[in-house]
Amino acid sequence: MVDWNDCQKRLGVSFRQDSLLEMAFVHSSYLNENPGLAGYSNERLEFLGDAILNFIVAEKLYKEFPELPEGNLTEIRASLVCRDTLAEIASSLKLGDWLLLGQGEEASGGRERPSNLANAMEALIGAIYLGQGLARARRFVFRQLKPRLDKIKAGKRVPNYKALVQECVQGQKKTTPVYRLAETAGPDHSKQFTVEILVEGKVVGNGTGKSKKAAENQAARAAWGKLRSSHG
Repeated sequence: MVDWNDCQKRLGVSFRQDSLLEMAFVHSSYLNENPGLAGYSNERLEFLGDAILNFIVAEKLYKEFPELPEGNLTEIRASLVCRDTLAEIASSLKLGDWLLLGQGEEASGGRERPSNLANAMEALIGAIYLGQGLARARRFVFRQLKPRLDKIKAGKRVPNYKALVQECVQGQKKTTPVYRLAETAGPDHSKQFTVEILVEGKVVGNGTGKSKKAAENQAARAAWGKLRSSHG
């Protein structure tokens, strides 16, 4: 049984009704295995939280960096609201401890799955907005993003090209980019990986690195340059 009072204390939030907070952690697999339960999964709150998060971050960047053009603001925002960032923050907050999962999802490592953690983070933001209002949601978001915002202000930011490519492709094509391992070369101790990014079956970028992640980042950087130039 989840202690929602302990959850609120550890997260530094306060809800009049635990049901709203609880909904932020209900994975669809939990409802599928418990059909008699009333209520929804966290997907609707995730939808709302995603919109609230993007607005809060966009507003903050617009005010904090009056000298930056739209393209740079888009790059920074994408790095702050992407799945990897949200999953890292959610992991640091131990949101996985409170996820309500079906047995299959639990057994397959669902509490540590980045997509589940990122979704729970967005759903939590949506719940805070509904339960406490925009000002509280804004304070919660800034508290979590402060270390990253401080690095941006200090000029130590590195664009998240994977997030930028995903945002661009989803906005333009209503689909998601696919990363495909094209080649692996070299001995075991010094392998080189080549990754391609495909959009609607067409290669839009490729990159090489000593790990799949590094190759994906290089491919995303190449794809972002091509996508950005093609759309002005």
